[in-house]
Amino acid sequence: MPISLRRKIRPVGGIIAMTPDTLTTPEKIVLDGKTFVPAEQIPIPEWPCVLSERPQPVLTVKDDDLFLITDTLGNIAGCSINDVNPSMGLFCADTRFLSRLELQLDGHSPILLSSTADKGFSLSVLCTNPRIDERLPADTVGIRREVVLNGALFEEIEVSNYSTTTLSFELSLSFDADFVDLFEVRGHGRDKRGRLLRLVEPPQEETPHLGLDTTQHQQPEYVEKSLTLAYQGLDGAVMESRIKFQHRQPDDFRGYTAIWRLELASHETQKLGYRINILTNNKLSSTVNPPITLVQARSAELMEEREWGQQITQIRSDKSIFNRVIERAEQDMYLLRQSFGKHQTVSAGVPWFSTLFGRDSLITASQTLMLNPKIAKETLTLLALYQGKSEDEWREEEPGKILHELRLGELARCQEIPHTPYYGTIDATPLWLMLYADYYSWTHDGETLEQLWNHAIASMDWIDRTMEKTGYLSYFRKSKLGLANQGWKDSGDCIVNRKGELANGPVSLCEVQAYVYAAKMRLAEIARMKKRLDLADRWVEEAKNLKVRFNRDFWIEDQDFCALALDGEGELVDSITSNPGHCLQLGIFTPEKAYSVAERLRAPDMFNGWGIRTLSSSSPAYNPMGYHIGSVWPHDNAIIAMGLRSLGLIDQALEVFQGLFDMTSLQPYQRPPELLCGYERNGDNAPVQYPVACTPQAWATGSIFQLLQMMVNLVPDAPNNCLRIIDPTLPESINRLSLHNLRVGSTILDLEFERSGSTTACRVAKKRGNLRVVIEA
Repeated sequence: MPISLRRKIRPVGGIIAMTPDTLTTPEKIVLDGKTFVPAEQIPIPEWPCVLSERPQPVLTVKDDDLFLITDTLGNIAGCSINDVNPSMGLFCADTRFLSRLELQLDGHSPILLSSTADKGFSLSVLCTNPRIDERLPADTVGIRREVVLNGALFEEIEVSNYSTTTLSFELSLSFDADFVDLFEVRGHGRDKRGRLLRLVEPPQEETPHLGLDTTQHQQPEYVEKSLTLAYQGLDGAVMESRIKFQHRQPDDFRGYTAIWRLELASHETQKLGYRINILTNNKLSSTVNPPITLVQARSAELMEEREWGQQITQIRSDKSIFNRVIERAEQDMYLLRQSFGKHQTVSAGVPWFSTLFGRDSLITASQTLMLNPKIAKETLTLLALYQGKSEDEWREEEPGKILHELRLGELARCQEIPHTPYYGTIDATPLWLMLYADYYSWTHDGETLEQLWNHAIASMDWIDRTMEKTGYLSYFRKSKLGLANQGWKDSGDCIVNRKGELANGPVSLCEVQAYVYAAKMRLAEIARMKKRLDLADRWVEEAKNLKVRFNRDFWIEDQDFCALALDGEGELVDSITSNPGHCLQLGIFTPEKAYSVAERLRAPDMFNGWGIRTLSSSSPAYNPMGYHIGSVWPHDNAIIAMGLRSLGLIDQALEVFQGLFDMTSLQPYQRPPELLCGYERNGDNAPVQYPVACTPQAWATGSIFQLLQMMVNLVPDAPNNCLRIIDPTLPESINRLSLHNLRVGSTILDLEFERSGSTTACRVAKKRGNLRVVIEA
């Protein structure tokens, strides 16, 4: 039943944080004198949306912990058939703060002329009008939209009349916010949700009566030049999207739709605009403090991006298309940075994984040590802060274990999902140890090494305790809402044997054992440096024993290949997959087995021309559209390419590079996707897109820098003040490559590589510091 008020009420842009004086009842929430009521008590007029019948291409922009996905018009449609493009919206902290943002002209959708999200933190759209009756001929109104994210959402709209006569029409912007958790967007069902709210404010001379009155049906009067969308979660948190209009103010409101009645003389332009601040309990939801105007927001982003560019290694070649790929990767690494408290690391990917992950962040940080080792330092430190401290089956937390995924939305806050954080990953802990050692090799940062040493010991202790059960580092789901598979291939259908049958746990993945081997060998070197010879000798001995058992237990004799895993019975999970490729660089294989694996990965059932498939196309379980059962992942291939290079199989490694580079150059914005379908590369056919791949995605972006590292083959030893460059090799598609501002230890240097035929020469162009550079042909 609608509420009737004795005085008119209006929406306002403010909300007051919860205090001890807050009054909350089923009928209302009073926060320091301002009143919210459940949305159903005050029906508001609806503005019709334009139906979309098919999935639309999207534009994606990101700033720290904010990201926005719109269609190519810059719109987020208020309705669609079959819920196409469910990921559209403005998101922060795993919550959708805007689910509708729809611009219309006289109730019609504009016609797109061009649009781009090239800058990453902003989008630009140019559109025009369709023909609307006789009074508005087609293509006479030009509409230029610019949206920028910087702690808030800013938009400016310029509307121009390009006809020779005066034009009159309505321009409307419709807003809405459902405040759903990102897990709900992805399909997670809930039995109960919080409640949408309306913010009301009485005239100053009287306080409205909020009781029900069945004899009156007076509706609120919406006169303020701002709007507030609000919601109270089941945890009691009040979330808001506050919309404040700038430049020319709306002439009218209809519900959450702002309406401008424009009359433009010939070649006249008018500017409209607004800012959306998002809040939780009256505090900014974003960690970024927003400015006031779009111009300030754009300037702040450009300045920060320039500062980032000055801190990283600048990599350029003599080929423009290659440089565009590199520049995009540099920009995307900037965009993917995300703040978590006092620290900042890379989020895994937009839209589904825009948060802190263990495995993804660690692999990306490892891939980008050549670009900026600070990413690794921040990642190591942040994950150490969340390192497991107690036993918790719901979250699969254990002492010393590195987290899998951290979520901040309502489902996590209400304990409906275990991601607070969730620890269901088998490989993040050894990957943390590997990065810990590699970071020190690049930086000689003794202070960080010492600060994190106890975390390293705790991580190794967790590995040793976990290996007691099966002799290998194995996983088995404990949490009822946890992941069934806990390696990098974590979908439910991917751990299969040669018959296509799912393996039963506990599962021991081949690449995870290689990570453990590498972690023990690398940490032993640090222990020896710290005069902990007892630990160093023990870890080396354990690594050697693991290597012997691994080569015996994981080998498929009739395939002359390494098994994907061992199952809970100790039986081989004997499908042909990409996973053994991760082992190649880490030294766990005997030489003959390593070369056998390397050759098998190049067979046509694995290499499809763009890259190496996750699963052989000969497997009964193969599906080129499957997430982990036949698709091609850039990061998977970059790791394998590093392994091929370590074996001296340089041509094979460059073949993987060329396939991935060709694929990336054909992508929108020359940006590698999270994955692509596993269909064969045939002639001029473009790579087949995976429908819901994240882009940008951290370790896909990081693969570009890992492939560059594979080419130039830098071997840093900052503790001994040395950099070895071993047999650098540029592909035939590149003649010259330069690295400026490369950091190794305390030295900054510039390197230049030039190819002549099959030989690549390297020279040190500039050096600031006393690092010894040894070039080995």
